[in-house]
Amino acid sequence: MQIQENISLKPFNTFGIDVRARFFASFSNVEELSELITRHSSLSTLVLGGGSNILLTKDVGGLVMKNEIKGITEVHEDEEHVYVKAGAGENWHEFVQYCISRNWAGIENLSLIPGNVGASPMQNIGAYGVELAGVFSNLEAFHLKDKEIITFSLNDCGFGYRDSVFKNKYKDQFAILHVTFRLRKKPIFHTSYGAIREELEKMGIKELSIEAISQAVIRIRTSKLPDPKVIGNAGSFFKNPEISNSRFESLKEKFPAIVAYPLVNGNFKLAAGWLIEQCAPQGFLTWKGYRKRDAGVHPNQALVLVNYGNASGNEIVELSEKIKQTVIEKFGVELEREVNII
Repeated sequence: MQIQENISLKPFNTFGIDVRARFFASFSNVEELSELITRHSSLSTLVLGGGSNILLTKDVGGLVMKNEIKGITEVHEDEEHVYVKAGAGENWHEFVQYCISRNWAGIENLSLIPGNVGASPMQNIGAYGVELAGVFSNLEAFHLKDKEIITFSLNDCGFGYRDSVFKNKYKDQFAILHVTFRLRKKPIFHTSYGAIREELEKMGIKELSIEAISQAVIRIRTSKLPDPKVIGNAGSFFKNPEISNSRFESLKEKFPAIVAYPLVNGNFKLAAGWLIEQCAPQGFLTWKGYRKRDAGVHPNQALVLVNYGNASGNEIVELSEKIKQTVIEKFGVELEREVNII
């Protein structure tokens, strides 16, 4: 277990932001994690997974610990479900494909989401009508101060829209070790959200399967979203805002083409990408393709902020603030960041 000093974190975050860590180490089991914390108890700590949903704005003065806990095991099964436990350091998309290859259903719509398994419950990741909470069984997490392993049930996690207790109540207090998923033996297909059905038709799919849905999602995401290995980004930078029915009706009167989705609680979720597309910075026709130095907005998806090479985290934050302000001025709606600012 090697501890390195003054290490660039550029390879460890998908935005490709070049900040440095005073100390850096990886751990592959809870014993190594506990030893790291014990030996460096005087240092602040940052647990890093795939680095796909963070924006680093400054050097990290303490100890950065990269979670590399691996392993996928079938815990048990019942008549309808199989329970699969995965290490937090497993790549999320590779885990999805592993499950699809065994015909374990439920996460095929979440294909190609960047990051690792450990981040999936932190963010309650979701896409194309499916959220992590819908397939979650439990997780094991290590309390960084008390140095004990605690099991969190579905209710314990306090899942919300791209939210959990690990992003607020217990922020920076735990390192997730393993996540157990409850996957279906007989799939329930989710094809009504977004462009999945249309993509399946383009693919000429006659018989629906979880593999076909996964491929459709991969094709859609590939066409819309930039590859972080090519252009630094963290996927969708903003959440889709939720507003009341009355507020939606008021906006619809003024903007008849507004894109929104009804929720079970009677509210509406607005398409943040559409809101941004209707706004523009001064002197430009649209935010899409906007660029100031190396910080920009992707030309194909207004929700995605990008680093074209040497942008700083603060330049990305500044750009996001300008976008938020134009949306507030036009629609009176405040966008909330999905990406965690560090």
